Amino acid sequence: MTSEVTYAEVKFNKPKSSGTKSEPPAAFKETNLHQSGHSFSKLLLTSLLILLLLLAISFLIAFIFFFQKCSYVQKEEKATRELTHTELECVKESSTPEGKDWSCCPKSWEPFNSNCYFISNGANTWNDSEKECLRMNAHLLVINTKAEQDFITRKLKTHFAYYVGLSDRTLAVGERHWQWVDQTPYNESATFWHRGEPNNPNERCVMLNALSRKWGWNDSPCNEFHKFICKMMKIYL
Repeated sequence: MTSEVTYAEVKFNKPKSSGTKSEPPAAFKETNLHQSGHSFSKLLLTSLLILLLLLAISFLIAFIFFFQKCSYVQKEEKATRELTHTELECVKESSTPEGKDWSCCPKSWEPFNSNCYFISNGANTWNDSEKECLRMNAHLLVINTKAEQDFITRKLKTHFAYYVGLSDRTLAVGERHWQWVDQTPYNESATFWHRGEPNNPNERCVMLNALSRKWGWNDSPCNEFHKFICKMMKIYL
């Protein structure tokens, strides 16, 4: 008996995918990474620019405030470097604010604490008195304490009046805004007005005078002629 061989077609199928997505092409991934990096760089640059702008504004505000407060101090420091007084009277001190050995005032000026005081012989209006003080690298007297007030009044003659560096800078009629020439704040608790003064809004400048031999402040018309007192910081050598 002849045996018969039967052939059958056999197909092998690949197993189906388990459901996971295929990896994206490499070019697509590189494009996404590039866009993300570019966005981050733009955000970082914008943040830095905003920070720099805020710092610049803060610096400008601080500079303006500092300049207003310190411009007068700088002017007086310049005066100590550019001596316009040819004769000085100096005292040797163990310690000075400048760390130097000698504290000096121009000849004929009166020393007190860290300042020098000049009492004029002639008379001027308030504005011309201030100009004369500025010419000597000083300013009209600014009184900060009772000790200073008492010191200077002991040097004055009771039958004269003396301009000081206080004036009314108010523009509106009926109001009073007192201001020292060196921008020192006007402190109501450290004032030495005569009783009842100031009493006239048309009298916008201040003088020292003696009433019944008692010294005090009095408001005065600025165009009157009075003696005056200048004040400057000591010169340290």
